Formats: sequence, C-alpha cells, structure tokens
Amino acid sequence: MEWGNGTLVTEFVFLGFSSLAGLQRLLFVAFLPLYLFTLGTNAIIVSTIVLDRALHTPMYFFLAVLSCSETCYTFVIIPKMLVDLLAQKKTISFLGCAIQMFAFLFLGCSHSFLLAAMGYDRYVAICNPLRYTVLMGHGVCVGLVAAACACGFTIAQIITSVVFHLPFRASNQLHHFFCDIAPVLTVASHHTYLSQMVIVMLCALVLVIPLSLILVSYIHIISAILQFPSTLGRYKAFSTCASHLIVVTIHYGCASFIYLRLKSNYSSSRDALISVSYTILTPLFNPLIYSLRNKEFKSALRRAAGKTVSLPRC
Repeated sequence: MEWGNGTLVTEFVFLGFSSLAGLQRLLFVAFLPLYLFTLGTNAIIVSTIVLDRALHTPMYFFLAVLSCSETCYTFVIIPKMLVDLLAQKKTISFLGCAIQMFAFLFLGCSHSFLLAAMGYDRYVAICNPLRYTVLMGHGVCVGLVAAACACGFTIAQIITSVVFHLPFRASNQLHHFFCDIAPVLTVASHHTYLSQMVIVMLCALVLVIPLSLILVSYIHIISAILQFPSTLGRYKAFSTCASHLIVVTIHYGCASFIYLRLKSNYSSSRDALISVSYTILTPLFNPLIYSLRNKEFKSALRRAAGKTVSLPRC
C-alpha cells in the first residue's frame, strides 16, 4: 500500500523489552503469577461484595466497579505482553493498535473520574452522615459511574482519532510493550504542534478536573474531621479515607509523569519502566490497599468462606 514517497504502515513492532532479550522468559515467569493474582483478588472482591448484603453500600459499589475496571484494563495490555515475551515476532496490526489504545484510554480515563466519585462518596459520608443514604442512593451511584464512563469514552475517542489520523510511513517500531500515546506519536511521519497540544490538553483535563474535585472533597473532609471531639473518632474517619488517598497518589503520580509531556520529552526506557508499574503493579496493589486491609471486608470474606465450606456435599 503506497502513500506519497513511502509505504503506509499496516502493523507495528513492539521493542519494549528488546534490551532484555535474554531475560524475557524470566520476565514471563515473573509477570504471569502477578497477573493471575491480580485477576484472582479482583474476582474475590467483586464476588464478596455481590454476595454479602452488608457490603451493599455506595463505597463498596464503587470498589466493585473499580475492581472490574482494573481487571478489564489489565486484560487489554498484559495478555498480549505475555505472549510477546515468548514470541519471536512481536507485532500488532494497525487496527489492533488503535483498538488497544482506545480501550486502555477509555478505562484509564474512566478510572480517574471514578476516583473522583469515590472522593465525593467519602465527603458525603463524613460531612453529611445523616443525609448519606439520600445523597448517595443507588440511582446517584449508577449515574456517577455512567458519567465517568461517558467522559472516558469521549476523551478516548478524540485522542485515538487524532493519533491514528496522522500519517505513519517512516517507521513501525514502537519502543514500548503496548500502544501508548507517546511511542505511537514518536513513529508518526508528521504531526503538528496543534495535534500534540490537543492531546496534552485532553490528558490534563482528565487528570486536573478529577484531582481538583478530590482535593476540594478532602479539604472539607479534613476540616470536618478536625472538629470531631474524640481522637478515636478522628482516627476512624481518617482510616476510611487512607486507602483512597494512597490509590489516588499512585494513580495521578504515574499518569501525570507519563501523559503531561510533549513528544520531545519522551524517554522510551524510562517510560516503559513506569508503564510496567501502572499496568502490572498498581492493579496488583490496589485490591490489597482497598479491601484486604479493611476489617469490614475481611469479616465479609470470612463469612463467604464459611458459607462455602459449610455447603453440603453431594
């Protein structure tokens, strides 16, 4: 297929782990159990929340959605990466690359807005406890999740369209292990400063707007907690927010470093290393941070395990 003086790219080659050619099988052995553990813990979280009526609250509803989102997010990237670690030819079609970028952007952007919704949930729970069940009814929770998904879908659609309408004729080698924005932009034959700015501005909106809402929520939360008369009450209130704050810090820290830069600041080896952290390690730690250290969830998990053990055998 010809276009101008060059050949139009029909597939991309991943070079993300090319500098570790002798260690790729070892990386496969290391990453596979981590991925399976992530899938298992998220499955346990979702099933426990669904089965235990004591966890049918807005906070755990959002946690179940977050676990589903992270499971889908890892599914978009990690299985292909694991296959490529064992394959000689590490390629993806042009259309497949566009679909992968859209899917992970959709899930990642939705994740950002979902964290903002969870921050609002904590704000209502601590600052308006008497009206919590009214302000955070099931319809409101579903509406917040739908709004987060709609924002993620719209932004992912725009960014993917901008990136893949660029001409790709010079090279098809991506110095990464999946179709992220910066490595794909790097191999584009030509793109304008305007297209870069559109992408950076959209990424900034995805990060700045939810983070601003979270900060406003926590300013009110901290102000309310400091007025609690007892130290124990303040400790319990802070402990309900600690997990959310840790996840927010990790998510926005990695995402800001990766996406709030132009092409000229792209470093393939450094960015690939950070991408491993937020595609493999962050989804691994989030379930542990949010649920498995939560006393209420651990009690529900023990009840679910007890019911499973006590089931009569045929």
